[in-house]
Amino acid sequence: MFRVTLLALLGAWTLAGPAAAQAPAAVPAADTVRLTLPEAEQHFFQNNLAVLAQQYNVTVAQAQALQARLIDNPTVTLEQNAINKNINREHFEGRTPGEVVLQVQQLFSIAGRRKAAGKVAQQNAVVEQYNLQDLLRTLRYQLRTTYFDLFFKQQTLKVYNTEISSLSRTVGLYQTQFEKGNVALKEVIRLRAFLFSLQSESQALQTDIAAEQTDLHVLLRDATGAQYVPVVDLARTRALSLTGYSEQQLADTAQALRTDLNARRAALEQQNLNLRLQQKLATPDLAVGYTYDKAGSYINDYHAFTLGVAVPIFNRNQGNIQAAKAQIAGSKLQVDQQQLIVQSEVQQAYQLAARNDELFQNTNRDTEPFARLMTGIEQSYAKRILSVVEYLDFFESYKNNLVQLNTLRANRVRAFEQLNFAVGKPVFRAE
Repeated sequence: MFRVTLLALLGAWTLAGPAAAQAPAAVPAADTVRLTLPEAEQHFFQNNLAVLAQQYNVTVAQAQALQARLIDNPTVTLEQNAINKNINREHFEGRTPGEVVLQVQQLFSIAGRRKAAGKVAQQNAVVEQYNLQDLLRTLRYQLRTTYFDLFFKQQTLKVYNTEISSLSRTVGLYQTQFEKGNVALKEVIRLRAFLFSLQSESQALQTDIAAEQTDLHVLLRDATGAQYVPVVDLARTRALSLTGYSEQQLADTAQALRTDLNARRAALEQQNLNLRLQQKLATPDLAVGYTYDKAGSYINDYHAFTLGVAVPIFNRNQGNIQAAKAQIAGSKLQVDQQQLIVQSEVQQAYQLAARNDELFQNTNRDTEPFARLMTGIEQSYAKRILSVVEYLDFFESYKNNLVQLNTLRANRVRAFEQLNFAVGKPVFRAE
C-alpha cells in the first residue's frame, strides 16, 4: 500500500521536473532587471566612474598642450622715486623735479622652442588618449566576462533549485514513512545528507553570484541594488567559431590595434619630440626691451632699446639632451617588450579558445535524455527497485552533468572574450 501511494506522489512531481528546470532563478520579481549585453555596454560607457576620471586626464593633457604653445607675457616695470624729489636740484638746471623709469621687456623663444614644446605636450595628450582606450578595453572585457559568468551561474542555480525542491519533497515523504515505521532511518539520513550537500553547494554558488552582481553594479555605476538577469541567446554562443581566423592573422591585427602597445609607441614618439626640444633648449632665449627714463640720464626723457641673451658657454643643456637620448632607448625596449607580450597573449588566447571550442563541439549537450532517465530513476526508487545509494548516485550524476555543461559553456564564451581582449577588438561576438 505504501509503495503504490509513494509512487503516485513521486510520479506527480517528477514529471514536472524538466519543466521546472526552465523556471527563472529565485530572485524577487520586484528587484529583478533583465539586461541585454548592448544595454549593459551602453550604461557602462555613459556611467563608469573610472572611464569618466580617465577622460579628465585626456582633457588635462590637451589643456597642457595649449598652454605650452602660448607666448610669454611681456614684463612691465615702473620706477618712481617717492621722497626727496628736489635734493641737489641746483646741479640739474633745467630738469623736471622727480624721477620716473619705465621698462618693458618681452622674452622670445628662438630656434622653434615653443613649437617643439607644444608638440611634446600634444603627444602627451595622444598617450593619454590611448591610455583611456586601453582602460575601456580592460573594463569592457571585465564587463562582458562578468555578464556571461553571471548568466551561466544563474542557469546552474536553476539546476540546484530544481533538485533541492525535488529532493526536499522526497525527504519529507520518507521522513513521514520513517515515522510510520515503513523505511529505515539510515535511508532518511542518506537522503538528508545529500540534500544538505546540495544546499551547501547552492549557497556557495549564490555567494559567487552575489559577487558577480556587485562587480556588475560597480561597472555600471548602479546603486539601486537590483538583481540583474542577463539575457543571452544560447544559439549565438553556440555559433562562436574560430573558422576563418588564423592565429597569425589575429596576432597581426593585435599588433596594429592594441591600445596598450599603441600607448607605448606614442610614448616613444613623445621621447623623440622631447629630444628635439632639449636640443633646441640649448639655444638661449632672446629678451627684447624698451626703457624710458624721465630725468635720470644725461638728458630728460631718455628712450632706449635693449637686447639680452644668455651666452651658452657653460650650460648648453648637455645633461637633459643625454637624458632624453637614454629615455628614447628605454622606450624602444618597452615597445619591443610590449610587442612580445601582445604576440604571446594572442597565441595563448587563441589556443585556449580552440581547446574549449573543441571540447564543447565534442560534448553531447542534449540534456533531454538525462531528464527522461531521471524520471525513470525516480519511479524505480519509488518502487524500491533501486537502493538509496543507486538513486543518489544517479541524482548526483544528473546534477553534475548539467553543472559541468554550464561550466563548459561559460569557459568557452570566456575564452572567446579573452581572445577579443588579446586582439584588442571584438572579433567574436555572442550577443
